[in-house]
Amino acid sequence: MKAWISAARPRTLPLALACILMGSFLAANTGDFSWSIFGLAILTTILLQVLSNFANDYGDTQNGADSHERVGPQRAVQSGEITPTQMWKAIVITASLAFVAGLALLWTSFGSSYYKELLTFLAFGIASIFAAYFYTAGSKPYGYAGLGDISVLLFFGLLGVLGVAFLFQKEFHFSQILPALSCGFLATGVLNLNNIRDIDSDEKAGKITIPVRLGRVKSKVYHVVLLSSAMICMLLFAIVYEEMSLWYLLAFPLFVFNIIKLYKLPNPDPLLKQLALSTLVFVLLTGWSLLH
Repeated sequence: MKAWISAARPRTLPLALACILMGSFLAANTGDFSWSIFGLAILTTILLQVLSNFANDYGDTQNGADSHERVGPQRAVQSGEITPTQMWKAIVITASLAFVAGLALLWTSFGSSYYKELLTFLAFGIASIFAAYFYTAGSKPYGYAGLGDISVLLFFGLLGVLGVAFLFQKEFHFSQILPALSCGFLATGVLNLNNIRDIDSDEKAGKITIPVRLGRVKSKVYHVVLLSSAMICMLLFAIVYEEMSLWYLLAFPLFVFNIIKLYKLPNPDPLLKQLALSTLVFVLLTGWSLLH
């Protein structure tokens, strides 16, 4: 059981939940909220994140990115604690559960009254399942081509936040793109830290991430751009939405701390958890700023 919990990587869940919370706060601010939609969105997101983590463990081992030279936490398949066959079965089961939970979420939100929206979001949901698997698994994983950052910005930012808000509101609000981008940039920052940590083993395995392309020095500059962009987007949103209080600003020093430590620490691994939790704190403070 310990190996499975480790493979599920619970420390990634706060980041996955952040986009759901942000979308829910934005919807609640306009008077549109449902606990049933919120609960099913949380369940679906957790399953998709666990699916992604299982597939990442499986795919990186199959493609050689997870080896004894890897710096980060030990992977279950690579270490032999879980066999590839067992992990594949877990991937299939988790993907099936995510699909069922997603269907329940869409039906609860749209029912039969919004069938076009239901079908559109069903397509998004299926795309999310495939994206979770093919990030590092399959014959041509897109994470090995440096496309992981775009995927994270999309699924943890724009689609994640705006999609959840739409499930409640049944309409699109253009200004909500800014907090969605803010979440996406922060999530991409976590991925960037992960890829900086693994830069040597990834390069040897042929996994061409952004840090492998840029090198360590420029990857740190890229990290500064990501976190700065997240803060700027939220500041712009606060200007557009004048009723918003300033509690969200309390999270900004956490991001500045993350940047400073990146330039001081030889290994950025401790900063992954710090940035993921800081993102969750930021979203909670943003929710408080919107609703009080």
